[in-house]
Amino acid sequence: MMPDEIFIEDVKQVGTYQLSLTFSDGKETVIDFEGFLKATSNPHIRKYLDITKFQEYSLMDGDLQWNDYDLCFPVADLYENRNIESDKSDVA
Repeated sequence: MMPDEIFIEDVKQVGTYQLSLTFSDGKETVIDFEGFLKATSNPHIRKYLDITKFQEYSLMDGDLQWNDYDLCFPVADLYENRNIESDKSDVA
C-alpha cells in the first residue's frame, strides 16, 4: 500500500529502457518502460523509443518526467508499477 504522500527521491538508468526509482519511504523498484513505449501508436510517446530522448528524463519536484512534462507518469502508478510494464497498455 502506498503512503499518502510519496515522491521520487532518486532515479538511475539500469538498462536500455529500465529505470531504478527510489521513493521517499525508501522503497526501490526497477521499471521497464519498453513495453509501454512500443505499445502506443501515439508519436509523441513513441519518440521516446529513441534511446537518446529516453535518457533525457529528469526528476523535478519528486516527479519523473521528460521534456518539461511532455511525458510523465503518476507517482502512484510508478510506485505500484501499474500500467507501465505491459505490452497491452492502452495508450492514446
